[in-house]
Amino acid sequence: MTTARPEGRGGVEHTPMFLLGEQLITARPGLRLALQSLVEAYREQGHRCATLDPLGLASPVDPAQLDAAQFGLKLDEPTHELGAERASAQLAGHSWVLAASDVGDLQARLRACYCGEMTLDASAVRNPTRREWLFAAMEAEAPPDLQQREQALALLERLVAAQCWEQHAANSFPQGKRFSLQGLEALLPLLDAVLEAACAHGVEQVMMGMPHRGRLNVLVNLLGLPPERVLAAFELLTPASGKDSADGNDLIYHRGAERVLQTPHGPLRLRLADNPSHLQSVQPVICGMTRASQDGDDGPQRRRAMALLLHGDAALAGQGVVMETLMLAHKQGYGIGGAVHIVINNQVGFTEAQQPDAQAPRYCTDVARMIDAPVLRVNADAPELLARAAALALAYRSRFSADVFIDLVGYRRLGHSESDVPELSSPLRQACIKATPTVVERFARRLQAAGWLPGGDIATVLAPRQERALSLFSGAGQVPPEQPAPLPRALEGDARHPLPDQGDHAAMVEAMVALPPGFLPHPMVRTLIEDWRSMAGDRWQPVDWRFAENMAYASLLRAGVGIRISGMDVQRGTFFHRLAVWQGQTAAGGLPVRHVPLAALEQPGARFEVYNSPLSEEAVLGFEYGYSLCAGRRLVIWEAQFGDFVNGAQVFADQYIASGAAKWGRDSALVVLLPHGHEGVGPEHSNGFLGRWLALCAEENLRVACPSTSAQWFHLLRRQALDPERRPLIVMTPKAVLHEEPGSHAPLQAMLEGSFQPLLPDPDAPAARQVERVVLCSGKLFYDLVRGRRRLGGRSRTLLLRLEQLYPLDVQGLHRVLAALPWLGELVWAQEEQLRQGAWPFVRDDLQQACPAGVELRCVAAPSTATGAASTLQAQRAIQQALVEQALGWG
Repeated sequence: MTTARPEGRGGVEHTPMFLLGEQLITARPGLRLALQSLVEAYREQGHRCATLDPLGLASPVDPAQLDAAQFGLKLDEPTHELGAERASAQLAGHSWVLAASDVGDLQARLRACYCGEMTLDASAVRNPTRREWLFAAMEAEAPPDLQQREQALALLERLVAAQCWEQHAANSFPQGKRFSLQGLEALLPLLDAVLEAACAHGVEQVMMGMPHRGRLNVLVNLLGLPPERVLAAFELLTPASGKDSADGNDLIYHRGAERVLQTPHGPLRLRLADNPSHLQSVQPVICGMTRASQDGDDGPQRRRAMALLLHGDAALAGQGVVMETLMLAHKQGYGIGGAVHIVINNQVGFTEAQQPDAQAPRYCTDVARMIDAPVLRVNADAPELLARAAALALAYRSRFSADVFIDLVGYRRLGHSESDVPELSSPLRQACIKATPTVVERFARRLQAAGWLPGGDIATVLAPRQERALSLFSGAGQVPPEQPAPLPRALEGDARHPLPDQGDHAAMVEAMVALPPGFLPHPMVRTLIEDWRSMAGDRWQPVDWRFAENMAYASLLRAGVGIRISGMDVQRGTFFHRLAVWQGQTAAGGLPVRHVPLAALEQPGARFEVYNSPLSEEAVLGFEYGYSLCAGRRLVIWEAQFGDFVNGAQVFADQYIASGAAKWGRDSALVVLLPHGHEGVGPEHSNGFLGRWLALCAEENLRVACPSTSAQWFHLLRRQALDPERRPLIVMTPKAVLHEEPGSHAPLQAMLEGSFQPLLPDPDAPAARQVERVVLCSGKLFYDLVRGRRRLGGRSRTLLLRLEQLYPLDVQGLHRVLAALPWLGELVWAQEEQLRQGAWPFVRDDLQQACPAGVELRCVAAPSTATGAASTLQAQRAIQQALVEQALGWG
């Protein structure tokens, strides 16, 4: 109870009084402010004084810097003026800290809460509601010394299991590279606690990505992979096939697994994703998988799936893809309701020390500041605190749909890998590690002190538990893990979903162009509406690429196939080539009106989603690849602003898109659109690096296409969505020149019948007995060749063919066409790219195989330069003219 006189004139503070029992206590002026300053100091800076390093090598700030005396307080002063703060919405009646009786008690409680072996760093959190909630959660109860006996003994068993697996693996394969978890065995019970807490908050499925460190331990002890299967992977090759085992064609510590865990709150499906040695690259993949699972074919269910992202400390701080992925969290179309991040912090990056610097302060988790995420830091040798950290983290994510970090601070008992010699780089650190008891030994001693384990020699006490764990790893009592559920498949082929007829197209167009009331379209959109109606009404009228693409999506939506398109400027299209979102030119109620034409054709379970991405290639492409793995009946498309921009995401091209199916058995039908074509706009806006993609092709792992007509574009998109054979499609899509090329605008009739053709014939072909030369090309170069041949009039003996699909290449089909030309003497492959940057080095062998006997094969290409493309239109026209003349036999 507080009584105080009203303030006098001039706002002079009067002394407040407190009634304690029968005694009236008068508080001195400024006490409340001093108490609040003390509390805020511990909340803001207490994490810098925490005891987090199990080795004791890191230097925390001296807690004496936060002594009450620094705030003008005496230890015996009462703290009842904090009662006003306790009345706040978050802290009322719940704060163990603010319930202190005097300053000395308050300081002791603050230190126990913020300066122990678990702490909260909320310095990045700017939202006052979130900050207050975090402090309330930290201060809600006294930090437990130990849990209940049964829980503590179970925790010891998990630590023993983690430790014994490393021992068993080392004994089985002393030279095997396993990236040991020793020094951070607490990761295993932390994962247990996080998953249990997630299930308590309604999560049904967790997508997890993690680096090498401790991965084999997690595969065996958490995901239930049979130990003998894991150890067998150290025998890299089987004699019979020369390939890896049936588990896949990759290292065991790159592979994932799946299991349904039984928790006290119900079943939880855990999927550990596969990932390559580019460790942090899996982070956007996991986010994409999570978003796809949250979207679902039956509608958004945002709470049912969660991303659990594990990081190495040095990689978290050093890899740019981490920042790009974090940035996606707040962007429409990419949010996943918050991810839980766990940092496997061994305070070493390969061989370089990465100790937290509380004096600076600098931490590997500083990257979390860009999204205002709180960080819970836990000493890995204080495993009894893990459950509390996990519960707080999951409660925060659930309440605010925001990311949260748990920084598990430990050490690395061995080198980077088991063959490493860490003493060469860190002799003093390694000496300290060797003298440090393991977390199992430390925790067992604490249980002995609590009377929960028999006294005596620790090795003797632990022996039965270690023998039990080792017996399981040797095969006794192993329970086979649940087989992973098959990933969703695409639809079962074009036969089930025939092409729409002209009437269907007209009806779809009318539905799409029906404008909302009061919507004022841009003049370009008004013209587009008129053009679309005209194109849909006449089967022989040419249709442009924009119409063909939108009609492909419209027909797929009608067939129950959802569409997701992502990338920079994809709503409009960099070259005005899509216009999937129409912006009203006036505002209604102060807000702009927008119209998404294809939304009118959505079906239950088949939505049209198109999102302009942030200025990112690597994270966004990784996100869409992950999304495609769990996309179900949806067509997933990523489009680069310019084709060469995929350079910023090369890791995903090489390590995921091209090889994921072969390495891990994970099929993806992702479409990658790369605007490509030399148009005199410079190296950076010309090249989708066709040759680089073709160099990745083997075993029909990719489809690489370069369509040259609007009808081919229509059929290619439909084929990709409906084909039961799921594989990525890489498309060298046209830029402005081909969009404006009248010859590339096929009649509507070509969309209403047929299918995608890998090889297109010559529409103005001379008679077969006249043909002496065949020029084979792809893309817009075909139309330059057509114009060049027309200049010859009737004297031309050259046939022009187009390869629309460069991989897999239809060798037999091409051979049949060439074999029907009795006087053919020369086959010319023409490309506007340089000799080694285009398709020639990769199609040459197939073309040679397709050539009839006696036919000469040669290539005509642009001259080789270090830059790769011309930077002016005049220069490009000169290069193109010379190329056409050589291909047609003039040069």
